[in-house]
Amino acid sequence: MQQRTLGKDGPAVSAIGIGAMSFADFYGPTNEGESHAIMDAALELGISHLDTSNIYGLGKSENAIGSFLAARGSAMRDRFSIATKAAITRDKDSGKLKFDNSTEHLTQELEASLKRLQTEAVDLFYVHRRDPGIEIEEVTETLAGLVRAGKTRAIGFSEIAPSSLRRASAIHPVTAVQSEYSLSTRFPDLGLVQTCAELGTTLVAFSPVGRGLLTDRPHSADAIAEISFLKTNPRFIEPNLSANFAATAPFRALAAEMGTSAAALSIAWLLTRGMHVLPIPGTRSVTHLRELAAGAALQLSDADMARIDAILPVGWAHGDRYADAQWVGPERYC
Repeated sequence: MQQRTLGKDGPAVSAIGIGAMSFADFYGPTNEGESHAIMDAALELGISHLDTSNIYGLGKSENAIGSFLAARGSAMRDRFSIATKAAITRDKDSGKLKFDNSTEHLTQELEASLKRLQTEAVDLFYVHRRDPGIEIEEVTETLAGLVRAGKTRAIGFSEIAPSSLRRASAIHPVTAVQSEYSLSTRFPDLGLVQTCAELGTTLVAFSPVGRGLLTDRPHSADAIAEISFLKTNPRFIEPNLSANFAATAPFRALAAEMGTSAAALSIAWLLTRGMHVLPIPGTRSVTHLRELAAGAALQLSDADMARIDAILPVGWAHGDRYADAQWVGPERYC
């Protein structure tokens, strides 16, 4: 497994990690045993980074990781780099989604995450979404305080703009920024990839296989109807869904011609975007995890890259990556 540095001066981690939203029923039902099997397979494959959040299954994902660490013994903790996030919550009166970047909220939520994860500190703690009522400099000071308190070894943000990253980095080193990034979602190429490289910040790429579109077995229309996020997402609603299936079919054929899977080829493409790019695919299947991990072993030539770009040029996807309601929170910058 290739290794990459987490942030400018951080630890070496595997070139791909695991997005642990998949441990929390987001793309279909799962259980603790299946999540433990994924983590066992990850160790076998040399995958050492786990990326979760307090809201994934309202703690289910963190609990699965914590119980795995407890069951495998104290030495297991050092074999994984663990990241978690906080800031997404709901208004007590209306029940509406809101973002809380206050020192009190982030501190309380991190303490609760540490209990679920059964660890004294995480390796990376992100602000999951920015609270527009609090300046990012103030939020960064809060995160820096959590580093000084020994609760997290490094800090990060999810779905922020390059300009916000620069402001935060002026206060304290930002180890990672998480953003959706794949052959189907290329907007980070318009500034975020470059700014992260300049500042020594790891770009943690979630949904690196396009929520299944960039695999050999994309979700069927029937499966999508059972997944609440996808059934309202523009790329998975007709006529866009059929158009996206057709657009990605030649990519699947190319992967087969190259003797690999579409998922592996998607991961390999992302890893060419810079040594600071770290894809975190999620899966509920050990077989799929092996496919994804195989992408880290692929070496793509200039000719390979040209063929991929010819099949899936920038802007090929039909439909936006989020519906209007799903766009609440991420910072738009281009």
